Amino acid sequence: MIRRQLTNCTGLFFRHIMTAPAAKPFTVLVEGNIGSGKTTFLEHFQQFEDITLLTEPVEEWRNLNGWNLLDLMYKDPAKWAMTFQAYVSLTMLEMHRRTTKTPVKLMERSIFSARYCFVEHMKRSGTLHPAQYSVLNEWFDFIDNEVPVDADLIVYLKTTPSIVYERIKKRARSEEQCVPLSYIVELHKLHEDWLINRTHAECPAPVLVIDADLDLSQITEEYKKSEHQILRKAVNVVMQSPNKLSPKKPVRGSPIKIEPIRL
Repeated sequence: MIRRQLTNCTGLFFRHIMTAPAAKPFTVLVEGNIGSGKTTFLEHFQQFEDITLLTEPVEEWRNLNGWNLLDLMYKDPAKWAMTFQAYVSLTMLEMHRRTTKTPVKLMERSIFSARYCFVEHMKRSGTLHPAQYSVLNEWFDFIDNEVPVDADLIVYLKTTPSIVYERIKKRARSEEQCVPLSYIVELHKLHEDWLINRTHAECPAPVLVIDADLDLSQITEEYKKSEHQILRKAVNVVMQSPNKLSPKKPVRGSPIKIEPIRL
């Protein structure tokens, strides 16, 4: 029964995509806090051959002509935040513009979360000088207004800051060992205000919210149990959105929430 539901849902999903104007891929942005399980979520959908997965270009940030910009930014943000975020914007824009041979593209994060969450936090915390922030903001506004950056759906992996903080410590990524819980809490609030409360910045696409607090050792199995629900909800969110034909308009509709099925 579940397999039949998944097949029907996937068929509806792809029929909608293939009847959309032009031959652009249906682009899903997978957003969430540090340690929210974005890579795990994307890896689960490797089983669908009509989906291209683009993971966050962390290795590029770790090695730009031998320089680890991620490490430099965490160790001395006052000096390196501007440089790091400028490079993040470049690499994320390249991901947005990358052509695919499949009708669906799943991206880990986006140029929008880079601006609305991470650059915004750096501005509010004083890490960025107002002049540096203005430069980054001007670049973002130019890209948003002049460069086609498509977003058809946002999947928000909603997590509790204390849970992802423990995940970060367990995965022991060397650059992240100095990240305090307060930083995770602040990023969580920015994601919530952007994607849930809609009190900070425009939302470029309808939002599907998934409870991602489960232990990462269990969450892949939960995604497998819930994949038909995820796809069906994704179809409903997009098809019911009044903005689906005008992606540059801010999305006003409320997010739709689902939780993995416990069988």
